[in-house]
Amino acid sequence: MRNVLTGALLGALFSGSLCAAPTPSNHGLAIEQGQFMLDGKPFRIISGEMHYARVPREYWRARLKMAKAMGLNTITTYVFWNAHEATPGHYDFSGQNDVAEFIREAQQEGLYVILRPGPYVCSEWEFGGFPAWLLKDPGTQVRSTDPKFMEPAQRWLHRLGQELAPLQLTHGGNIIAVQVENEYGSFGKDNSPYLQQIRRDIVDSGFDKSLLFTSDSAEQPGSLPGLLEVINFGVGHAQEKFAKLHTWQSTGPYMAGEYWVGWFDHWGAPHHVADAKKVAGELTWILQQGYSVNFYMFHGGTSFGWMNGANWDDDSYQPDVTSYDYDSPLDESGRPTPKYDAARQVIAEETGATLPPVPATPPTQAIDGIKLDEAVSLWDVLPTPTASHELKTMEALDQAYGDILYRKRMATDASGELRVDGLHDYAQVYVNGKRAGTLDRRLKQDRLTLKLAKGDMLDLLVQNDGRINFGEKLLAERKGILGSVTLQGKALQDWQIYSLPFKDSSALHYTRGPCRHAPCFYRGTFNAPVSGSAAADTFLDTAGLGKGFVWLNGHPLGRTWSIGPQRTLYVPGVWLKPSGNQLVVLDLLVEGQPTLTTLKQPMLGTPTVPMP
Repeated sequence: MRNVLTGALLGALFSGSLCAAPTPSNHGLAIEQGQFMLDGKPFRIISGEMHYARVPREYWRARLKMAKAMGLNTITTYVFWNAHEATPGHYDFSGQNDVAEFIREAQQEGLYVILRPGPYVCSEWEFGGFPAWLLKDPGTQVRSTDPKFMEPAQRWLHRLGQELAPLQLTHGGNIIAVQVENEYGSFGKDNSPYLQQIRRDIVDSGFDKSLLFTSDSAEQPGSLPGLLEVINFGVGHAQEKFAKLHTWQSTGPYMAGEYWVGWFDHWGAPHHVADAKKVAGELTWILQQGYSVNFYMFHGGTSFGWMNGANWDDDSYQPDVTSYDYDSPLDESGRPTPKYDAARQVIAEETGATLPPVPATPPTQAIDGIKLDEAVSLWDVLPTPTASHELKTMEALDQAYGDILYRKRMATDASGELRVDGLHDYAQVYVNGKRAGTLDRRLKQDRLTLKLAKGDMLDLLVQNDGRINFGEKLLAERKGILGSVTLQGKALQDWQIYSLPFKDSSALHYTRGPCRHAPCFYRGTFNAPVSGSAAADTFLDTAGLGKGFVWLNGHPLGRTWSIGPQRTLYVPGVWLKPSGNQLVVLDLLVEGQPTLTTLKQPMLGTPTVPMP
């Protein structure tokens, strides 16, 4: 039944929630008679998803001001376990990882916060937010009641509670709701024991003063009695999905926990967009029903470093690009798009609120002639290897990201089909230092024909392209070679294995001149004009590069791959210096002496409209 709210009730739902800063409440967010209540008044959540780890800390405040100006009263964020506990027992909540400061800044800008602590988050983020070290023991089963998973997950949630539980609304903060796990109905068949344990752990971690909820598809709800259920769906599906929600949640409040107003991109696939007019029309309908909504994403940002995830769909591995622009209302660099303007207009019209003016955004810049005039071949800087009779994965060597090199000296002549069982994810095969072929998990390539002689050196350089973040395939998402390497059907053994996490490329010994033996590290310095307190943002054009990774002044910008669709890497101006900027590029394929430029606008690929 259509439930169109009157203007007076719309005003009541929004009163006090837009311009006033969140204030302490003795009751927090509650549900009464099928609607959200806050301090005794009806409250409707109009939220936008934005992740602290995907936005440079220096820009958090500006992005939050943009959220307020679009008409949002709430910010929703995941918390990424693997960003905070990269090694077991060592927690990092400093700098870019200071999620508590992100939440405090949201409060200072008059925004409530919905917290999604996981421990699983999906989000096209590496391994769905799980730390890679969980996979060192092959017997560990994540997202289950397996003690080898639950015990570290419990420790993590308790540690997170020390940081964030004091920021709940009833304690003087602005956290109003906390999610229990994430989309478990799309993963687990028997969700009760696991979700019950996660709920207990969240409550025991101090999140006992906030509304608890679950979020999933309308077809596969994964929840528990007593928890609010909200649904996730894409543009064009609101009416059918909310109708479905009504069939298994008879009373409100009703909320789109993730309203996908864009979509993410995979390497080698099109760049996805969604029509702004269609979003505006559907948002109008959602708000007229009195429903709450969370834009996913309001501002996508960037999966800096090695943090892009991957999917398994159509029986194929699909790694995500570095950009998480998501065709959001705010683009990757925080600039409003037509979708922002359209959503802002709808929110103002449907709530009757007077919105703050949209903050101005500074111009971008372009920089020419960044010469990568120093180089060193990867083959010249290999670390000490580990000798092993059997192949080992990255996780077995306490390695999370980067590459791994498997080397073997042939004891006899051998020719025929070389087969790699369990390649994760991309391998260059070399014989005596010369590339003999490439194998790509995306393309289901796992074999090639070789002719080897006694004494030949066989190298398999394997790159981790991002762990799967959704579905049952993530359970076995170790990296490197998971099975065997066979030649003529016989398993090859006795390997030298080189762990290559690429944590500190600045320590390498570069020489001036071109690199003649790929893979290569390249380094160059350049100046960046500064206007005011910081340099302008820009976008590194990776045309001319092959496949690899880029660092700027020690900041990991992310991956490059000539197959697209993404061609530029976002370069935050706050990471630039007036002079002496250092750019380091690792490229698996390109030899010589590249020269790069930056652009004023991103190049993310040719847009295509189809959405999930």
